[in-house]
Amino acid sequence: MVTKNDVIVSVCCITYNHKQFIAQSIEGFLMQKTNFPFEIVIGDDCSTDGAADVIKEYKEKYPDKIKLTSGNKNVGAHENMRNIVEACVGKYIALCDGDDFWTDPYKLQKQVDFLEQNPGYVICCHYTRVIDTDYNTLHVDPNPVPLVHTYHDLLTGKQTETKTATVVYRNIPEVNQVFYKPWYFNVFAVDKLLKIFATYSTGLKIYVMPEVMSCYRNHVGGIWSMVKTDARKEMVISDFNLIIRHFSYKWPQKRKLLLLYLKRDILFELRRFRIRKAYNTLKYLFNPLSAS
Repeated sequence: MVTKNDVIVSVCCITYNHKQFIAQSIEGFLMQKTNFPFEIVIGDDCSTDGAADVIKEYKEKYPDKIKLTSGNKNVGAHENMRNIVEACVGKYIALCDGDDFWTDPYKLQKQVDFLEQNPGYVICCHYTRVIDTDYNTLHVDPNPVPLVHTYHDLLTGKQTETKTATVVYRNIPEVNQVFYKPWYFNVFAVDKLLKIFATYSTGLKIYVMPEVMSCYRNHVGGIWSMVKTDARKEMVISDFNLIIRHFSYKWPQKRKLLLLYLKRDILFELRRFRIRKAYNTLKYLFNPLSAS
């Protein structure tokens, strides 16, 4: 019998009202071929569409493989994520939301092998295919190449091919403390902040394997994929302001952050007459004491 001390990977899946998709996600977990034990931890946030029934059927079929963390009330994606991570006992945590899915049966083996052999990396990702609900491909890189992202890359917006369903990270306190930061519940893009925090707190890097091993689904119920443009921009700017105030960086990075704000965000703010908001962001970035 596999004990919690034997588990190498905890597959972490948050889901809410994904009845249409969750079975495909779970099948993608179950098809993984590995030379190590792994568990599947699913947190259904009190779905109202019948997704919980689908998950329970899988739990009954694979009681030693699947673990549920569902509660009695809806707690939201942030707390659901934190609860699932707390339940993960693996040396590594692999992420995948309940509306996305994996396509390569050796995905976990490949990523764990890389992290085992490369202690200078805290996260291993890979390329992904973006699809719609009819499985039409909306985007996929035709020529994947290996990528490396550092903390400073992520800080200034560079996170190519690191979508949630591609992430496998080291399950260590230095990374997971992000879920207990006082600003955690104010973050919109939790996956982005997780990657920034992981590289910031450990000094390690992210490696992107040049293989397409998952699908990211654009659909109406997606947290990010179908959010209206203006609303998404609001979230991006909010997270930007949180990042510049809670992470440390030197002057070269401050200059890049300033240029990023001027190029990407400031016109959006000014066109909506948010002069004070834009002024406060610029003031913070120009303040020499805000860099360390």
